[in-house]
Amino acid sequence: MELENSRVVLRLIDESDTGNIVAWRNKESVKRHFIYQKPFTAEGHTAWLQNMVKTGKTAQFIIYSRTLKKDVGSVFLRDIDHDNRKAEYGIFIGEDDARGQGIGTAAAELITRYGFEELKLHKIFLRVFADNMRAIKSYEKAGFRQEAYLKDEVYISGMFRDIVLMAQFEMGSTCK
Repeated sequence: MELENSRVVLRLIDESDTGNIVAWRNKESVKRHFIYQKPFTAEGHTAWLQNMVKTGKTAQFIIYSRTLKKDVGSVFLRDIDHDNRKAEYGIFIGEDDARGQGIGTAAAELITRYGFEELKLHKIFLRVFADNMRAIKSYEKAGFRQEAYLKDEVYISGMFRDIVLMAQFEMGSTCK
């Protein structure tokens, strides 16, 4: 399955993507924006694919940039909860030359549409470090709105970090 628009193509992740995922997630420019800071390994990624992706708990895609003509990162909906019709959104752009081009926003728009239309979700939420203004602006462009500000929510590298919770709801929802 592929999802696409004029900027990006999203294709389902598979085992052949492990090398790129491990390299991208271990880059300091990517890792510093994740709550999970431990080194990524091929074994850990293989376990993720088996336990989360193949079981349907996560829908994960590789982001292909039409402009750059290469894979540049990954976007996913994790912890898909069909009972409560919600999932957590995540993304990373692993290629430095792909940042700041709207690729993340384009990927977010595609996967949220997939989540609402195909998975029949009501809510898609995310967690972002409060000082990551670039990501917050991208998420807002893609339709996410702040729901909460969590002070000193996580302890990373010897300091507490604030987290912003953002979400968007299916079209036509009466929730505010």
